[in-house]
Amino acid sequence: MQTYSMKASEIQKDWYVVDADGQTLGRLATRIANVLTGKHKATYTPHLDMGDFVVVVNAEKVVLTGKKNTDKIYKHHSQAPGGFKEISAQAMRAKHPTRIIEHAVKGMLPNNKLRTPRLLKLKLVVGPNHPHEAQKPKPLAI
Repeated sequence: MQTYSMKASEIQKDWYVVDADGQTLGRLATRIANVLTGKHKATYTPHLDMGDFVVVVNAEKVVLTGKKNTDKIYKHHSQAPGGFKEISAQAMRAKHPTRIIEHAVKGMLPNNKLRTPRLLKLKLVVGPNHPHEAQKPKPLAI
C-alpha cells in the first residue's frame, strides 16, 4: 500500500477565530503555529502549505507569566551603524500590541520558504471585532 500525498489542488483552507483574552502567550502561539502549518489535519503534507487561516481577536490582552512583562526584551538591528534597538514587552504592548503574538508565532514556524505564506494567514486584531466575518470562522479551542 502506498502512502497518500496531497496535491496542491486538493487543499481546503478553513478559517478559525481565537480569543486571546487571558490566554498565555506560549500556549496560544504553539496552537496557532500548528494550525498555520496544517499539522492538525490528517492529510498533513510537509512540502505543501496545508495550513488554515487564523484570526486572533483581543491580541492586546494576551498574558505573559512571571516578570516577563517587564524583563522580556525584543531586540533587532537595522544593519546600519548604531542601529541596535531594544524594547521591553511592556513597551511593545503599548506601541504595537499585535507584534508580541506575531513574534512568538514566527519563532515557532519552521524557517523555510513556507514561513512567509503561513504568516500571511495569521490575522491579528486589537479588540473583539474583526473584518473577516464573511469567511464564517469557526472558534478554535485552545
